[in-house]
Amino acid sequence: MTETKTDDQQAELEALDFSTFVLSLSSSVLMCLGVVENPVTKKIEKDVLAAKQTIDLIALLKEKTKGNLTDGEGKLLDDVLHELRVLYCKAIAGC
Repeated sequence: MTETKTDDQQAELEALDFSTFVLSLSSSVLMCLGVVENPVTKKIEKDVLAAKQTIDLIALLKEKTKGNLTDGEGKLLDDVLHELRVLYCKAIAGC
């Protein structure tokens, strides 16, 4: 059975861009580091291995998209990676 999307739902799906994708990945890392609660369970949960894997994925995106990003997208990637790496180091160090 195929679900039909309304015009509003379709427009919302089409609004996704590179920056939104990076921020979505960043939010996943924050959840895995226990910085924000899981929106489904409403609990703080930690999975530092999943956080590291997603940070590595963002770094891979940066590497593979080099030369194809706007200045804003490149800065966003740099800033997000820096922040997430600092938070990851704090999480594994127990600070």
